[in-house]
Amino acid sequence: STPIAKQLASIKALEKGSDLEKAFATAALVYSNSSDPEGKLSKAEAKSLLQTQFLSFIQGQENKPKYREVISALDEEPENKIDFEDFMILLVSLTVMSDLLQEIKNVKTTK
Repeated sequence: STPIAKQLASIKALEKGSDLEKAFATAALVYSNSSDPEGKLSKAEAKSLLQTQFLSFIQGQENKPKYREVISALDEEPENKIDFEDFMILLVSLTVMSDLLQEIKNVKTTK
């Protein structure tokens, strides 16, 4: 498969895109590359994708009740599928509860 960076580079609208635009385009491409022809992921595939592509955000969260609730929803009826919108809500939810988010917030930029 074509690397994400190469896929991003092929999108003319992103040539001068902001970091945020490129971040969301990356998320969309990662999802698209993993989804079925209908643009959906099984819950099992979504969980696997999180464990391979979002590990820094979910690592160490296993004992948090909210995290367990989110992940258990992916374990229930794994044949059920989620669309891109649900996947992005899942990413945002996991990011908000992540310990890594606090570390990111603490990063000071130099101007």
